[in-house]
Amino acid sequence: MVSYSVRSLVGRAAARPAEGGQLPLSSFVTLKVYDVLGSEVKTLVDEEKPPGRYSVTFNASNLPSGIYFCRITADKFSDVKKLVLVK
Repeated sequence: MVSYSVRSLVGRAAARPAEGGQLPLSSFVTLKVYDVLGSEVKTLVDEEKPPGRYSVTFNASNLPSGIYFCRITADKFSDVKKLVLVK
């Protein structure tokens, strides 16, 4: 399960999103998983999201053990996290 949040920034116009995914108001969010070669494995989220806390299930049953990368993008914010899949 991958969790992320889209939060409203109160009183901080043009602030850079902080760890935890703080984003201004509604945002178009993409959450994608890539393998170590940079090939897209799965798109988990690709839609407009209002502020809130969300989670999405990533079914990796058809993938081999290894290193993967999860990239979240919303407006001008982008972050990448490393995932280690062990079966």
